[in-house]
Amino acid sequence: MEPKRIREGYLVKRGSVFNTWKPMWVVLLEDGIEFYKKKSDNSPKGMIPLKGSALTSPCQDFGKRMFVFKITTTKQQDHFFQAAFLEERDAWVRDTKKAIKCIEGGQKFARKSTRKSIRLPETIDLSAMYLSMKDTDKGIKELNLEKDKKIFNHCFTGSCVIDWLLSNQSIRNRQEGLMIASSLLNEGYLQPAGDLSKAAVDGTSDSPFLDNADAFYYFPDSGFFCEENSSDEDVILREEFRGIIIKQGCLLKQGHRRKNWKVRKFVLREDPAYLHYYDPAGGEDPLGTIHLRGCVVTSVESNTDGRKSDEENLFEIITADEVHYFLQAATPKERTDWIKAIQAVSRTGK
Repeated sequence: MEPKRIREGYLVKRGSVFNTWKPMWVVLLEDGIEFYKKKSDNSPKGMIPLKGSALTSPCQDFGKRMFVFKITTTKQQDHFFQAAFLEERDAWVRDTKKAIKCIEGGQKFARKSTRKSIRLPETIDLSAMYLSMKDTDKGIKELNLEKDKKIFNHCFTGSCVIDWLLSNQSIRNRQEGLMIASSLLNEGYLQPAGDLSKAAVDGTSDSPFLDNADAFYYFPDSGFFCEENSSDEDVILREEFRGIIIKQGCLLKQGHRRKNWKVRKFVLREDPAYLHYYDPAGGEDPLGTIHLRGCVVTSVESNTDGRKSDEENLFEIITADEVHYFLQAATPKERTDWIKAIQAVSRTGK
């Protein structure tokens, strides 16, 4: 009997020989992790046994690379994977840890109706707290803050975080707040912005998190960026990144010239309505931008562009300037979710 498939999707994997990062189709099984060069491949490029393995998350061995987790096998071989965003990494980590635990206990993997909380001392759920912090009405307000002739967009101060925790009765005092905020920082739910907060993370302070009005932080998927002596052109260019992130993840995109298909990380923003796509293996700047205001997006059932007949889950975006983009999701549900999200943004965004 074949092992049960628990989770699958695109992740960026670090090569074990050349140490390059490349997107792979990754499948989590009950007893191991298989990774494929393409989703359509019949044979995996490699397999990682989970019995006796250890998982490390967050893995901060690679500086600016975010949302990385590490699996260390019994033979002390390290395998590094990078997710597209925080919630995706947490989902992979949660299921992989559970699969390892089930192997050790001789049990079958089975999902429960409620999520297992990440607890600090017994009552703190960091994941739920993070979602509450991001609530548009009752969460922490993201601001544009200025310091040392720099403007930090979509961020907040360390003092604001502790104040919010106190106001929500999540903590009893500010010292306890430092412990909780430091845990949020270590788990990747908060990121440092600016020299002061980054220096604290590097160990120049007693606490990695600072209860300080001059220490700036941001949510990892907030669209944060810093401006320094910006020209008018820079402001116009950055305008497209000011929108709230609605959805993100990896899709296959067809090139306009060579018509080849490559995995790209997509970030959907509204107000203004833009879809940016990036090289999932690295790079802070987008490879391209799709302005969605007034666009048309539909599923594609026939392959008039010469694609193989077994390819599924295609959809097309036609911009107001009549530029055509062909994308492929991993599942029918994922395609439907992307189409609905893009349709909503195209009607309401600038």
